[in-house]
Amino acid sequence: MKISFSRRNLREAGQGYTFISPALVVLLIFIVGPIFYTLFLSFHKVQLLGTATFDFIGFGNYERILNDTRAKIALWNTFKYVVVVVPCQTMLALILAATLNAGIKGQNFFRIVYFLPTLTSSAVLTLIFMWMYNKEGLINTILESIGLPTYNFLGDPNIALNAIMIMNIWSTAPFFMVIYLAALQDIPDSLYEAAELDGANAIQKFLNITVPHLRPVTSFVVIMGLIGTFQLFDQSYIFSAGSGGPDNSTLTIVLLVYQYAFKTLGTMGYASALAFILAIVILIATLIQRKFSKEESLY
Repeated sequence: MKISFSRRNLREAGQGYTFISPALVVLLIFIVGPIFYTLFLSFHKVQLLGTATFDFIGFGNYERILNDTRAKIALWNTFKYVVVVVPCQTMLALILAATLNAGIKGQNFFRIVYFLPTLTSSAVLTLIFMWMYNKEGLINTILESIGLPTYNFLGDPNIALNAIMIMNIWSTAPFFMVIYLAALQDIPDSLYEAAELDGANAIQKFLNITVPHLRPVTSFVVIMGLIGTFQLFDQSYIFSAGSGGPDNSTLTIVLLVYQYAFKTLGTMGYASALAFILAIVILIATLIQRKFSKEESLY
């Protein structure tokens, strides 16, 4: 098949590339370029202060990860955080969306109220929850008033990460709730009417009609949740004042990357290796989720 290029086709192609060139430049400078530069740094021992030095050490930084106790702790904390937060925020978002889509009285008011956490800055939310979790904060005051034991949420290694999980589930579920609400509008009412004629109750309609029709949206929500939770940084940083404490219980991979990159001299290359490993983990988790979602859509 012979392809001919006329002046008009070339002119139109040139105009198209001209219009998208600003986006391509931004993509290359701020996304593609940093990715390759991070990969380059991960194979070097880097010193950026004073006279910048780049000493090639091959896979030395990646081998160091295998012997780094704090890296293993950060990976385990991040894994626990992802495994708990992603399913919980997904289920909570779906339940809230289904409830608000059921035609309850004052549903517009509740939609606004539920969505308010998403409009608030993550740092502000973290500070508010730190006040609530404080030894003399709101939660302990309520527990004490009803005769229940109080907890040191910010200082107990067994509770600190769970406290961050609860805060993030509460603050991120409303965002995904809006996505589910939009998807629920596309489910035909005739399906629910037919199910009612067959004697299905509300739970049966939800499990057999709503959930199956929302599988593509659920896949998107889970993938976005995976990407967001693997990148946990600001809440952990504020909760622990940048240390990942108490006793490394809130240390995450991204926080560890920050500590090695900007708090420790000569470890920028090692931080780059950690960041690149995290990117690979996120990519693998996303691909696995997409594979499962495609297999489910076949049945």
